[in-house]
Amino acid sequence: MVVLPLRITVYDGAGCIGGNKIYLDTGEDGVFLDFGKNFGKYARFYEEFLKNRSTRGIHDLLTLGLIPELDIYRPDLVTPDAPVSGFPRLPVSAVLLSHAHLDHCGNIGLLRREIPVFSTPTTAAILKGYQDTGASTTEGDVVYGSDRKPSDTDPLYLESETLGCYLGREFCLTAPPSEKFLEFLAWKPGQDSKRARKKLVPGPCCTMENHPLPFRVSACEVDHSLYGACGFLIGGEKTVAYTGDFRLHGRNEAKTREFVSRAKGAEILITEGTRVRDAGPEDGSRVTEDSVCETCRGAVEESPGLVIADFSARNFERLEAFREIAAATGRELVVTARDLYMLYALFTVDGVERWKGVRVYDEITDHARRKWEAELVQPLAGGSYVRHDAIRADPGRFILCFSFFDMNHLLDIRPAGGRYLYSSCEPFNEEMEIDFRRLWEWLQFFGIEPCGFSMEKNEAGDVVPAMDRHYHASGHASGADVAWAIDEIDPDVIIPVHTENAGWFEENFDGVLVPEEGVRYDL
Repeated sequence: MVVLPLRITVYDGAGCIGGNKIYLDTGEDGVFLDFGKNFGKYARFYEEFLKNRSTRGIHDLLTLGLIPELDIYRPDLVTPDAPVSGFPRLPVSAVLLSHAHLDHCGNIGLLRREIPVFSTPTTAAILKGYQDTGASTTEGDVVYGSDRKPSDTDPLYLESETLGCYLGREFCLTAPPSEKFLEFLAWKPGQDSKRARKKLVPGPCCTMENHPLPFRVSACEVDHSLYGACGFLIGGEKTVAYTGDFRLHGRNEAKTREFVSRAKGAEILITEGTRVRDAGPEDGSRVTEDSVCETCRGAVEESPGLVIADFSARNFERLEAFREIAAATGRELVVTARDLYMLYALFTVDGVERWKGVRVYDEITDHARRKWEAELVQPLAGGSYVRHDAIRADPGRFILCFSFFDMNHLLDIRPAGGRYLYSSCEPFNEEMEIDFRRLWEWLQFFGIEPCGFSMEKNEAGDVVPAMDRHYHASGHASGADVAWAIDEIDPDVIIPVHTENAGWFEENFDGVLVPEEGVRYDL
């Protein structure tokens, strides 16, 4: 392999948290480090009930400046009034995907299908599980998708192809895939029914070593709030280390330390800095996954009634912690059908049957319409389903994994008191604060005591959520831990991304390059 100089262009993720789209190239070929959805930019124009129109392809996103003006997108999403032919056509050999959070992967579905995704097998399984069980979106259909075509009556209106197949994207994995995972990757819920008109044709699946790139690339898993996260080492004329999102206070902190060890001597470090100015709890304690588990366990032990645990839908480490808490306190953990589907997705990678001893909440719905539940969850769960009336009859027997968006089910359960353990991130925008006010109303209606947050008046007299940070361990490293990683790696150049505090890096380190969006830098 000829070693060529590297260049970097941060097309998104500069000066903000999320939306990473970092392009590394040699002038002849290149890769993206992540290709995520920038929720901050989207929120300027969109909210839950106002979204970009999938029937207009990339038109809306380009017009509003929510994706870069590049000629790298699927041709079937390009409308005549959103031409890309005049934009730079970057050579893209792959997306090196650090993990499956949407702010890192949520725009990959827009990219040309021939661009493969390099990831851990766990990341690929999580992406597949969430796509199977969620609503289809053009930008979020990472693993597979259906081509679109102009309507016969209006070329600006894009329709899904009713014939043909769902087409899969190629995945190049950091470890050999299991046969069970390959079967999962090649199967789409509902495709085997007699009425199914379209089948899934999976993309190729290989290991990273079998797919050549313009650089030497290796991956190393890191500790994050989502399983399967990894950092990358990219070798050209100089070695670049990319952290993705990482931390040192989870149960897998050894993985982060291994990545830092392997990254020692890298000349260029691209690092996140989400929490570099975060002072942590007022009492100065270090919040870890283990300490959160102990805090939540204490709250469960003190509650005689129903306990509801609210944590991020993709935080499987927290789910496993609550399974431990349930076992230690003589309760049963109840998850949603979608949660169980995701536990199966993880099983296809590592063979761990995390659903053993876990109950499934039996929603009042038409289960047959949810093909993913009827074809996989129901046979897998067997007699583990539990209905609302059983929970109502013996609430102290259960820990129920619900979030704000599951509150409607409480109208069936009708709990008389209990505790709601909020074990997720604090609100970071106005919409989330509004959701907290609604959540507070639900809890007050049923007489449920909240733990992890309260509603208090701020200096302006507005009622806002006040967080007890002992109930949640962030997925991101503190400033002290980021500084430790930088000191250990000892790079010549530090490029902060995924942060609103690039100035912290300049205050504490030499050789800091604060990137501007869309500007190319020679490394």
